[in-house]
Amino acid sequence: MTDTRRLLSKAHDYIYSNARLLDRRRYEFHFGNGTAEAVIDALRPYQNRDGGFGGALEPDIRDPLSQPVPTEFALQVMDEVGLFDSGILEGVRLYLKNVAISGTGGFPRALRSINLAPHAPWWQTEDDTGPSLNPTGLILAKLYKQQVVTSFYEEEWFLQSDAYFRANMHKADQKDYHDVIQCIAFVEHAPGDAATEQMTGLLTDWLKSEDLVQRNPYAEGYVQKILDWFPAPDCFGVSGIPEAIITSHLDALVAQQQEDGGWMIPWPALSPACLSEWRGMVTVNKLLILKAYGSL
Repeated sequence: MTDTRRLLSKAHDYIYSNARLLDRRRYEFHFGNGTAEAVIDALRPYQNRDGGFGGALEPDIRDPLSQPVPTEFALQVMDEVGLFDSGILEGVRLYLKNVAISGTGGFPRALRSINLAPHAPWWQTEDDTGPSLNPTGLILAKLYKQQVVTSFYEEEWFLQSDAYFRANMHKADQKDYHDVIQCIAFVEHAPGDAATEQMTGLLTDWLKSEDLVQRNPYAEGYVQKILDWFPAPDCFGVSGIPEAIITSHLDALVAQQQEDGGWMIPWPALSPACLSEWRGMVTVNKLLILKAYGSL
């Protein structure tokens, strides 16, 4: 049986010793007396004057300038705590309008300014003139999910981006977590049509593949396991996973807590600071999974 008191105590100490302010505030919101407003206050400094987000909000992207993926991260943080700030959203709207690909819609995976700052090698970008499913799908999904600011739904950049994603989501790499998770988010929150219905069927089939969803809870390397895909019991596709497999992954998740109280990341960090930032974020994420499944 899991000693939840010890697990939480160790995680608490790790987070307060190592995590950045944003993730300490996230921890306080979910496991203490923290507020959503405090989380948003910690998120706000990562927003630039152009409305986008940068400054290593995504720890592998150290670019101080705005980038699409950190902006996606910001939308996810607001969704997580159930507070979409209207001022932040207005800035995001302006930023996305400016970086949406003219004529086709959609957002680039990264802008070339990323090359001028330290970044993980997989973020090196030579061409930022075309749209990418990642992060377009999840950005649109979060913008649809929030209902605080909706006037931009009829703006050209948004309509074109929506049309781009609907027309191309079936082309997602069905072995790539980062592509597929974008499609899942979109079909869950965007208005339904024939394209989303078809994609729902494709996604249901893709999630049966062990090449995509790693069933071994102790698999090493950069793989996405059951709980990466299904971090809560109401996630898309989780009904197809036997309860015994879920339980085995929850047990493994507990066992993989490090002696210092945090969890590790399965990819190389860019720097010690980058590693500390990722581990703080991931440690909160792992605790949220355990909480969602009633294991805490």
